[in-house]
Amino acid sequence: MNTTRTLQSQHIPHQRWLRIIPPILIACIISYMDRVNIAFAMPGGMDSELGISASMAGLAGGIFFIGYLFLQVPGGKIAVHGSGKRFIGWSLVAWAILSILTGLITNQYQLLALRFLLGVAEGGMLPVVLTMVSNWFPDAERGRANAIVIMFVPIAGIITAPLSGWLITVLDWRWLFIIEGLFSVAVLILWSLTVSDRPEEARWISGAEKQWLIRTLKEEQAAIAGKQVRNASLKRVLADKTIWQLIALNFFYQTGIYGYTLWLPSILKSLTHSSMSEVGLLAVLPFVAAMAGMFLFSSLSDHTGKRKLFVFLPLLGFALCMFLSVTLKQHVWLSYLALIGCGFFLQSAAGVFWTIPARLFSAEMAGGARGVINALGNLGGFCGPYAVGVLITLYSKDAGVYCLAVSLLLSAILALLLPAKCDNDETHPTHQGVANKSTI
Repeated sequence: MNTTRTLQSQHIPHQRWLRIIPPILIACIISYMDRVNIAFAMPGGMDSELGISASMAGLAGGIFFIGYLFLQVPGGKIAVHGSGKRFIGWSLVAWAILSILTGLITNQYQLLALRFLLGVAEGGMLPVVLTMVSNWFPDAERGRANAIVIMFVPIAGIITAPLSGWLITVLDWRWLFIIEGLFSVAVLILWSLTVSDRPEEARWISGAEKQWLIRTLKEEQAAIAGKQVRNASLKRVLADKTIWQLIALNFFYQTGIYGYTLWLPSILKSLTHSSMSEVGLLAVLPFVAAMAGMFLFSSLSDHTGKRKLFVFLPLLGFALCMFLSVTLKQHVWLSYLALIGCGFFLQSAAGVFWTIPARLFSAEMAGGARGVINALGNLGGFCGPYAVGVLITLYSKDAGVYCLAVSLLLSAILALLLPAKCDNDETHPTHQGVANKSTI
């Protein structure tokens, strides 16, 4: 049956890969650029001009994720019941305004307020776009589709690092925020002209592809026992113990990701004693490596059906490279290679990780689950930068980086303890993906 379905699907057009993924990816890139450009602005003159200490810099980097909490669950529900396209469209407007205002601030308290508001404005983005991906890609394609979307992190890093270093060198840190804020306006036009929320609403898709998608996705949902749950309340979502395990895993993972990302320019500047334009160029390679890591692990996971294993291995590798970047710091280029290794593993677990909610819960549940997992897990995005800033103030950069390594190791251990049903034992090159039964 599955083999027959696969042979039929090979003749189905794949317009969705070109029409849905690129605009989602570009919008995510813009959001990430607005999120992390502060990492370059701080060592590029913002800290000295506004009198910002290391602990305050960590707070400014992390407070974004407090605001990030507010629209996570509403965003996931809007994507399920309403229009994710409209939600992201209004978000792009907000990102543009807040980024430009950040370029006009005169004190650190204005910075904290705007970073918090930017977090609110970006909060619903990931659950919305992941739900949109689930609306367009069956289970057997979802790992790769998620990985391509989450590729926004390394691509944004590759773009932001040299661009930010160059803008700060040629102009100053204020123009960094203003110019990158204007990018959101350009992307808003692209977004409004391309994306559709669901196959049923798209006019550009072929009839064969539309019918195949609708049928395949409907059959996947019919295989989930929780399909009879029509109103997935937050209480019901939080009642599942696996949700809390996923939240904890994501928390320690995001602590490592954002602790590394938001302090990488400062670490590189301290390690190599380079100018900001040189730091921008050095920061490119870790994100280039991240793209390779994401493709490798997501492809291996989709091919084998093993989700737990290919979340665990990147997390363990990330923790090890983080540890080595400090222990090898007397050898500058070896330490830099370890930082590139961190980049390789940076987002390698993410695309695989986000396939898990769709395997455990019905579509209704999965939308809320993604929001809860992302919202509470991303508190690690506050804790990572802030903890590093505090440890730098009290001890040294080494203590901050070791803290991130321990956090990533805890995340890897939690990945090993996930339930076996996270894996799809039937997935292989001829499998089209049928979700396991819900735990709720």
